[in-house]
Amino acid sequence: MNGKIGLFSFSAIEVTHILASVITISFAFSLFKGELFDPNYFLVILVAVGSAFILHELGHRTVARSYGVHSEYRAWTWGLFLAILMAFVTRGGFVFAAPGAVYIFGRVSREQNGKISLAGPLTNLVLALFFLGMYFVTPYKELAATAAYVNVLLGSFNILPFGPLDGTKIYAWNARVWGVVFACFLALFLAIWVV
Repeated sequence: MNGKIGLFSFSAIEVTHILASVITISFAFSLFKGELFDPNYFLVILVAVGSAFILHELGHRTVARSYGVHSEYRAWTWGLFLAILMAFVTRGGFVFAAPGAVYIFGRVSREQNGKISLAGPLTNLVLALFFLGMYFVTPYKELAATAAYVNVLLGSFNILPFGPLDGTKIYAWNARVWGVVFACFLALFLAIWVV
């Protein structure tokens, strides 16, 4: 597959997997805000969690495709089921969020793999900064604060250099780049905590 062709194209199956993942994860995170399901809070979570999660994955996908390798998002059915189950069992106290991932088909170098892995957390970093700025200039403070916090959590978790997380591949490619991005997430986490 040519890296320029299909960079932003989606198959019907991939769109279905993305929508199922975003809606299920958002539902799981919004279930127990109060005694009853709150559709307004669901919309806040849909924007906050949905954008953080799906744009993270699409960041990986876009960079992988720019290197000419085929990549597609696929939902993980058990991960979606566990998200809903954990939301019910813990009454929203803890949600297991592993709804799916971008699968890459083809060979990439260590540097390319590091950059593909970096794209997800960097997307979360940019989104966190955007929503943090939004917090100060719009009346949608709950949405902005929630979205900034979710993006910092998702990005900083994925930047950890353990197991299959993005940080492992980034660190293997370039420890200095990993350190700079990690420091940025730490600074943002502190900034959000202070706000």
